[in-house]
Amino acid sequence: MDPISARLRARHPQRIDLSLERMTALCAALGDPQLRLPPVVHVAGTNGKGSTIAFLRAMAEAAGLRVHVYSSPHLVRFNERIRLAGALISDAALEAILDRIEAIPGEATVFESTTAAAFVAMSEVPADLALIEVGLGGSLDATNVLPVPQLAVITPVDHDHAEFLGTDLAKIAGEKAGILKRGGRAVVARQPEVARDVIGRVAARNGVALSVMGEDIDAFVEHGRLVFQGADRLLDLPLPNLSGPHQIDNAGLAVAAALDLGLTVDAIEAGLTSAVWPARMQRLKAGPYGTRAEAAGAELWLDGGHNPHAGRALSEALLERQRRDPRPMALIVALLASKDAGGFFQTLRLLDAPVITVDFEGAAVPAEALAAVARGQGLGALPADSVDEAVRRALDLGAGRIIICGSLYLAGEVLAASEDTWPV
Repeated sequence: MDPISARLRARHPQRIDLSLERMTALCAALGDPQLRLPPVVHVAGTNGKGSTIAFLRAMAEAAGLRVHVYSSPHLVRFNERIRLAGALISDAALEAILDRIEAIPGEATVFESTTAAAFVAMSEVPADLALIEVGLGGSLDATNVLPVPQLAVITPVDHDHAEFLGTDLAKIAGEKAGILKRGGRAVVARQPEVARDVIGRVAARNGVALSVMGEDIDAFVEHGRLVFQGADRLLDLPLPNLSGPHQIDNAGLAVAAALDLGLTVDAIEAGLTSAVWPARMQRLKAGPYGTRAEAAGAELWLDGGHNPHAGRALSEALLERQRRDPRPMALIVALLASKDAGGFFQTLRLLDAPVITVDFEGAAVPAEALAAVARGQGLGALPADSVDEAVRRALDLGAGRIIICGSLYLAGEVLAASEDTWPV
């Protein structure tokens, strides 16, 4: 565990308590830094938030803008959560801000303290744009003390974090739509009908101007190019740098946001082809696992998707890759105990690939129990004691394409194995 994470866990409650009272008081004691940020794009949704922000950040930076980013969780170092004008916040700067926060009476949670730290840091470093990712839900998330943003973005809404948001998709969508503030503007991804209806009602009630993917805007692949259809323009763009069919919609959503912000087509094109987002269908060639796979002539991919919606996206991406370049596959999977393991494995059945289960430090499903869940969904599965053993087994099985997936915590453990693969 990195020093910043250890400090936060030692000094702040790790519980998730969806409420704005403590966060509002904490920000007030800090001089309300959330009111002194550059123009904000506030991003909520179940999946695709990070990828959409990665595209938008790359587009804005290609336009010459200085961009702050607040996202979660981190993969290797806590500093990944706060990017100031393009660079990760330093340990010294973050420690100094946390000292100020911890001098304030009260008991803020880890996420509340982190969010407050991000707002303080972003208010004190000049920038042209701030991209703020919701942590959980929307209406009661700590980031929602923000005033009306320049633009709100809602990525696809689906089931996740049932212990906090429940299993009613309409209620989940209502929580995500809580970032739609009176008189604002928003771009919204393609949604299940029930989620779309809820988002529409909240927007109408708050006078929010919506642009919805599949209705007002669209994005699709044609002749090896990304076609973006807007209300008054049609753009012929390069395919996005991030892999998988689901990234077409994420890229299209980012294009819509970029146009709303007034970015040029040249900047949009540059951002599409340069965006990076670790652990989202990331090809690993470095580090101990990547180099071993390369030496054996195999591909190694890393994906942190951890719910059924993300599993479907992963499955579609791999099936598309298999159609273009068939190889024997193997899946290395770990999941948090709070996740829908059965639902996740169900989405992977069409891949017809063996599963090797592992666990990681923390609240992971034990590898043996996870293998039993996979077998219950009709998959051939065996446990392994470590990622190292799992990669070796996959290569022994003759896999030419190995996918490590199921958890951002697992992805972080894999990336942390070598400084060559640390996110920067």
